[in-house]
Amino acid sequence: MAKFYKNSMVLCFWVVIVFVISSASAFTRLKKFDHLTKGDGTLNFLVIGDWGRRGAFNQSLVADQMAKVGEKLNIDFVLSTGDNFYDNGLTGIHDSNFVESFTNVYTAQSLQKKWYSVLGNHDYRGNVKAQLSPYLRKIDSRWVCLRSFIVNAEIAEIFMVDTTPFMEYYFSEPKDHTYDWRGVIPPKAYSANVLKQLEKALSESTAKWKIVLGHHAIRSVGHHGDTQVLVDRFLPMLRAYDVDFYMNGHDHCLEHISDTESPMQFLVSGAGSKAWRGDLKGLNRKDVHFFHDGQGFMSVQLTPTEAEIKYYDVSGSVIHRWNRSKLLHSAI
Repeated sequence: MAKFYKNSMVLCFWVVIVFVISSASAFTRLKKFDHLTKGDGTLNFLVIGDWGRRGAFNQSLVADQMAKVGEKLNIDFVLSTGDNFYDNGLTGIHDSNFVESFTNVYTAQSLQKKWYSVLGNHDYRGNVKAQLSPYLRKIDSRWVCLRSFIVNAEIAEIFMVDTTPFMEYYFSEPKDHTYDWRGVIPPKAYSANVLKQLEKALSESTAKWKIVLGHHAIRSVGHHGDTQVLVDRFLPMLRAYDVDFYMNGHDHCLEHISDTESPMQFLVSGAGSKAWRGDLKGLNRKDVHFFHDGQGFMSVQLTPTEAEIKYYDVSGSVIHRWNRSKLLHSAI
């Protein structure tokens, strides 16, 4: 009887431990980086994705134009929408691809600002722990890459979200690719926790502008098109918490699409290097305002009441401009 009692107590002890750990995990908050801006009530930044090819496929030309725009706007930082290092992420913290595709390409003084980055599916094909490692900041202090986190930039909060583990086909049909799933197994539990953290953060945000950024598109007329799992699981939440912009890469193009049921805008910036030519669909949709089938990047200028979005091609020409008043919620 005493032995049974003792075993029961041990079992109860471990049940309590598991419950405490599970509860703590469930209420984990997204890490927040407070980014001080210029103090004049404005925020300027660039957005680029799908870029890391050691300068090839016009990556260096795009970088040159980013440098000019970055200087003109006196940008506060750069956002990367993922697929940072091709073709298969980084092999380790000493992989020369980090320096050759990042440090040695974006050399201009105007780009010596923080680069806040999420992972893309190609990054998951390498050593994810290496790309997330703080050691890379010793090589280049600009580099800030986590799975999901928040950039608090005074008038705006930017919710950086790890979307790749939401794509079940990467797990079930990896083809000839090998993915580094350490830290995201089981994927259903991981993605559910990411959504819970995101909803908690959005519900608490008092920022004048709310921006969510992930690698995969919610709406796109490019090669990959709409991502149904994000339409089902993300879109209702973003609408409910009045998110202003959803930004992404993955499709190697530039796009601007409006939400049909809210003022939210879908902004695709995945044209940092190799672009797909002629691979598009649905350009006649009324919600599609702009599509560029080539390399380029995007700039964002914010005040407490105004937003201006600009898209640039590989020569630095502004090929699309869009403005919004926060008070009127109307496009000009």
